Amino acid sequence: VLRVQEMLHQCAEHLTEDAEHQAAAVLGLGLITMGEDVGSEMILRTFDHLLHYCELPIKRAVPLALAVMHISKPDFAVIDQLSRLSHDPDAEISQNAIIALGVVSAGTNNSRVAGLLRQLSEFYSREASHVFCVRIAQGLLHMGKGLMTINPYHADRMLLNGPSLGAVLVLLHSCFDLKNTILDKSHYLMYYLTSAMNPRMLITVNQDIEWQPTTVRVGQAVETVGQAGKPKRITGFQTHTTPVLLSSTDRAELGTEEVVSVCGILEGVVIVKDNPDYEPEEGK
Repeated sequence: VLRVQEMLHQCAEHLTEDAEHQAAAVLGLGLITMGEDVGSEMILRTFDHLLHYCELPIKRAVPLALAVMHISKPDFAVIDQLSRLSHDPDAEISQNAIIALGVVSAGTNNSRVAGLLRQLSEFYSREASHVFCVRIAQGLLHMGKGLMTINPYHADRMLLNGPSLGAVLVLLHSCFDLKNTILDKSHYLMYYLTSAMNPRMLITVNQDIEWQPTTVRVGQAVETVGQAGKPKRITGFQTHTTPVLLSSTDRAELGTEEVVSVCGILEGVVIVKDNPDYEPEEGK
């Protein structure tokens, strides 16, 4: 809370130029609260206040801060907010909102964002810079045909991949001055995103690292910290055979007792081995 107050204190001055530190402070707000759900919801209200009462340099950074909080995690409310900002009269706010839409939906093939970006490409058909931003966002949305993600969190959202987050921040910081970076001759800064890209498939292999199809249950992850007994860790699950795609809020569990996983968390490439205690049921 103290850190958030410190960042908001930076935004309190009404500056119209030389306000790069304020833009960085707004992005800092997103970084501080990106790790947990309650803080993320609370800071959305703060961003609304910034959009109402602050000067242009701060407003321009708000879409980027929304993006850093929801990397590859297209939340309905955030997409709605970015969609409104993408029609803003200020060119830089709208361009940042368009790129933020791409970051939020990166690698998800989200149909709602795809529709919004198609509308935006028609809306801004005469503005070359805006069309370029829309094309970047569409490329991010359909990244790896929907098989990749740039979400820096892994291991059930417990661990943060530093280089991955740093790569996304390079892109977002270059958006502070789009005219002279990505829309000019520094468009190669986009390549930094490659170090954030990860496949979002769950693949099971045996101990010889040979592909082994396994039955898994995939569903919405449920927080079970501090609950007694063995509470269910996923809800609304579907049963699939690996390989399967996992979204940012999904969690997987083995659906059979024939095999056990060597790793406690089912993500990425998982080694499974035969369960020595497994006894087939009679009559099968």
